[in-house]
Amino acid sequence: MTSGLIGRIIFIPFSSTSSYSSSSPRRPAPARAPSPAPPWSVRCLSLSGGDMDNKPGPTLFPLHRCKTIHLVRHAQGIHNVDGDKNYKAYMSPEYFDAHLTQLGWQQVDNLRKHVHQSGLSKRIDLVITSPLLRTMQTAVGVFGGEGYTDRMDILPLMTANAGNSFRGAISSLDSPPFLAVEACREHLGVHPCDRRRNISDYHYLFPAIDFSLIESDEDILWKADVRETTQEVAARGLAFLDWLWTRKEKEIAIVTHSGFLFHTLSALGNEYHPSMKQEISKHFANCELRSMVIVDRSMIGSDTSATNYPGKIPSGLDTPSAAENHKKK
Repeated sequence: MTSGLIGRIIFIPFSSTSSYSSSSPRRPAPARAPSPAPPWSVRCLSLSGGDMDNKPGPTLFPLHRCKTIHLVRHAQGIHNVDGDKNYKAYMSPEYFDAHLTQLGWQQVDNLRKHVHQSGLSKRIDLVITSPLLRTMQTAVGVFGGEGYTDRMDILPLMTANAGNSFRGAISSLDSPPFLAVEACREHLGVHPCDRRRNISDYHYLFPAIDFSLIESDEDILWKADVRETTQEVAARGLAFLDWLWTRKEKEIAIVTHSGFLFHTLSALGNEYHPSMKQEISKHFANCELRSMVIVDRSMIGSDTSATNYPGKIPSGLDTPSAAENHKKK
């Protein structure tokens, strides 16, 4: 991942029909505990308001300096049922790599209906998912293709009944590509629900998800007795946003976790109006979707516009104003 770009990025909530809120209970923020620095630690610059125009009103940015991201928290997992009542329940080994509940799958179906009705399903260039069972189930359930047929040339995004889902296979046909990324995992350590399986196990359950960016088959990031600090989660999240700028895709859905989203987004937008800051960083409900625009204020990126047009083709003075101005010079 690259570093230093976050100091030149701002978040803007994207007001459109793509926003979606679930009424499901929210998972409380995890407690702090000491932890060694994770392997993706980078130097992230804090946002500075020194070059911001704090006056109210609209602000313009070149379109090719922006990315639209659709942030999604996974649907209800089996760990949320007890954990939202008693935080200590998240310590239970029975919730290892927790899968979705039947209510969670209903939430997935509702969000899927929303992204199709709003037209969002046709705009997504890439789906990034945390490599845990509940996030991958949510990702493929919401953004995957329609009913799977057993074709040798088309791999399913999810096999039938993967992770005790009691669901049929989900097709990868006519769906965006899916990419698993470790950096957007939940708060690491101690809680068994946040520990992943071996990637080789996931390959069987989610054949069409791309796991090529994950270097270790085993989960070497989760520690039974060491939990990330909230500052480390935020730094990991900011590094993840840095990395998004290395992607060519312009509209990306990211299916991740409550703690990761809260701590990452809370580290951004300190120069905004308090209501904007609250809108960006408030806790996500299960299966909630929020659309935002990331803007690179540095203007040093290499991307060029796909829609800008230089004008004056063929070349020559415009008339009459351009010719008149030319005479005056």
